Amino acid sequence: MPIKFGTDGWRDIIAQDFTYANVARVAAAHAAYLLSQGGSEVVVGHDTRFQGEGFAAVAADTLARAGLKVHLARGFIPTPAVSFAVRALGAAGGVMITASHNPPAYSGYKLKGPYGGSATPGIVAQVEAALAEQTLAAQGAGASASILEHPAETVPLDIRASYYAALDTLLDLNSLRAYRGRVFHDAMGGAGAGWIEGYLTHAGLGAEYGAIRGEPTPMFYGVNPEPVSQNLELTMQLMQAETGQSFAIVTDGDADRVGVVTAGGHVFNSHQIFAVLLRHLHGKGLRGRVVKTVSGSGIIDRLCAVLGLELLETPVGFKYITDAFLEGETDPALLVLMGGEESGGLASRGHIPERDGIFNGLLLLEAVAVSGKSLPELFAEIEALTHFRHFYGRNDLQLTAGQQPDTLSAQVGTLRELAGHQVLSVNRKDGVKLLLSGDAFAMFRFSGTEPVVRVYVEAQSAGEQEKILAAATAIVTG
Repeated sequence: MPIKFGTDGWRDIIAQDFTYANVARVAAAHAAYLLSQGGSEVVVGHDTRFQGEGFAAVAADTLARAGLKVHLARGFIPTPAVSFAVRALGAAGGVMITASHNPPAYSGYKLKGPYGGSATPGIVAQVEAALAEQTLAAQGAGASASILEHPAETVPLDIRASYYAALDTLLDLNSLRAYRGRVFHDAMGGAGAGWIEGYLTHAGLGAEYGAIRGEPTPMFYGVNPEPVSQNLELTMQLMQAETGQSFAIVTDGDADRVGVVTAGGHVFNSHQIFAVLLRHLHGKGLRGRVVKTVSGSGIIDRLCAVLGLELLETPVGFKYITDAFLEGETDPALLVLMGGEESGGLASRGHIPERDGIFNGLLLLEAVAVSGKSLPELFAEIEALTHFRHFYGRNDLQLTAGQQPDTLSAQVGTLRELAGHQVLSVNRKDGVKLLLSGDAFAMFRFSGTEPVVRVYVEAQSAGEQEKILAAATAIVTG
């Protein structure tokens, strides 16, 4: 079967195409790439999905038999901890067995680069080439000597203490220790379970904290492990009784994405999180470029203009943001302050060039502790500062058997009006984004991992956002 890499590695349905045999195929190709780069060590971890431990063991065994020293996590581990371990240990790369926010039936093989972040498009292309070469050799179309000739030995990985120590250097511990509010962590049954609570205890912070959906489970409590409103009803209910500055940090299945539910049970979306953290980092005296994916809110554009920060827009996929971070590591003029995507993946200067829901949740707590204001209050200040109202919606729509992405993209690209808003221009950086009159947009993008088209809409009022989203959805559903 063909194995296709999407925006962040390879994902497929467990037991259907995501099998031990196929994981071994991908791991062998990954090993060939790492060895071609002179690599000698690799880190392997997994989340809480079905057979995660078994798939990680197959990957580790294959990589070890290729001659690599494998640091294998014992038990589930967050993706950002794997990426941190790659960088801290000086490994040539990393593997995370996870399908991130995808439904429980899926698993995946995420590639990590030696810098401690998502594999760049260049790395992915070389692993794909090695996989194609091995497939041809297996079919008798070429000759390829086996690289799986070494003993399968692995080294246990325990990186939590080092990871926590690194966070100590990035956070304002004095302000956090003085904070006396309440903070909760909804791990959604995923790999972040216990990690935020563990850090609060480790650092002796003053916040009162509690766990929501903190027991690891491969079924993720009956929802997709993505921190968006339709999956957060339980957390919203539990937070209704909370007041003031209290909030719940939510991490996705592998804990690289972050979401928030504030006091009163209100979802604080990824764009609001991005904006608050950006202004907070700027207030700490940090500077650099800001990188956002094309589906991100226009309020980031406005905030960058107000703060005097350069903004770079990329296609969807954190690997493009990683590329920008790496450019900044070699050229000070291109240094990145913060990068983020609509799905809640965020990274900032000084940490690994990787999404980290655990660190970003703690950084939000720092913003509240330092300012003495709630997250909604901090975002309201940004809206006033930028003269921009933020109302954002998204629909994930299943494609029917007869729908072709190219045909639908062409249809959307010819629109001149949508829900009473004039189409001012069309952005094709990733999918089709219609820039509309009245500081609004509608974007259509086809998933790289599922038969889904995602429709994103932003407008300056809730009513207009709902109207545009309904009209855009109708184009797909007919």
